[in-house]
Amino acid sequence: MINCVINGDSIVEMNRMPANSVDLIFADPPYWMRTEGVLKRVEGTDFDGCDDDWDKFDSLESYEKFTEDWLRACHRILKPNGSIWVIGGMQCIYTIGSIMQNVGFWLINDVIWHKKNPTPNFMGTRLNNSHETLIWATKSKTSKYTFNYKTAKELNVDSVEEKAYSNGTRKQMGSVWRFSVCSGTERLKDDEGNKLHSTQKPLEMLERIVAISSSKGDIVLDPFGGTMTTGVAAKKLGRNYIMIEQDKKYCKYGEKRLSEVVYTETPIALAQYDEKPLKVTMEEMIIAGFFFEGESFYFRNSEPIATLCSNGKLFYNGNEVDMHSCAATARGVKANRLNGFDYWYVLRNGKLTSISDIREEYRLAKQQ
Repeated sequence: MINCVINGDSIVEMNRMPANSVDLIFADPPYWMRTEGVLKRVEGTDFDGCDDDWDKFDSLESYEKFTEDWLRACHRILKPNGSIWVIGGMQCIYTIGSIMQNVGFWLINDVIWHKKNPTPNFMGTRLNNSHETLIWATKSKTSKYTFNYKTAKELNVDSVEEKAYSNGTRKQMGSVWRFSVCSGTERLKDDEGNKLHSTQKPLEMLERIVAISSSKGDIVLDPFGGTMTTGVAAKKLGRNYIMIEQDKKYCKYGEKRLSEVVYTETPIALAQYDEKPLKVTMEEMIIAGFFFEGESFYFRNSEPIATLCSNGKLFYNGNEVDMHSCAATARGVKANRLNGFDYWYVLRNGKLTSISDIREEYRLAKQQ
């Protein structure tokens, strides 16, 4: 069953699911905040933090047992090449990370969610807690997990300067992400106008996670569905979702929220930036008339260096050599091979033209 909200205990429900059936898991488990007393804001009002019953445990041992149980359930249903994201605060993330490794997960990254608008430390007794940590892991060390690297670069737009970059020039995404804590219109309210959930996560963060670590049509699971933000991100990006939540009230409002989401086909949703280009050979481009047997090959601003053979190799110093080895030899570099498409030019209309550009013209023509 996919694209559904399941009202039930996450461990019980996951244990009912088939093994190796889920592509991606995002888990926002209870943090076991261990808050005591009443915190006051500067103006004297009570701070409404997380004191929900679902976040309360009797002891460290009971929290560890709960954590191991749900992580083992996740590990069983995750596909061999699937991955999991888990978020937590400083109260729990080290416990969770240790248990994840004991269960068998292989850690890829830890990511810092740097909150743009963190809650102040009202008592002034310690540093302002302005971040949470996410752990990204795979089912095993050998998992061939999805990572849409170039899509991640396109989403790396935390600053005004980065937003001004053109496609393909943005920087590699790092492990510190800046998002605001949910507030204003993003924060879900119940029918009485009260905050629905104490720890609702920003949609932008979940969209990023789903976009970079899954593909269209994949199944995304959240065992602690809450306000169903993971499901919203999945549906918006064309993934399937399974949300598990034990609180009926959260399910009610979460289902309504999901019903209003529409999939929008975008390059991000399709991970088009990570699509591998059509593989073509020099021989077929010669046959198609994009290159010509006997024509000269140049480096930028050079005299003719080699000539093209009918089999796609280059004639250089009395021998037929593949263009990549020839580029390295002719340039006198220590590497055995260079990517010839980055170095060779041919004459077109009296001007030196990169053979890489001609290859792109051929790819476009072939796809039409």
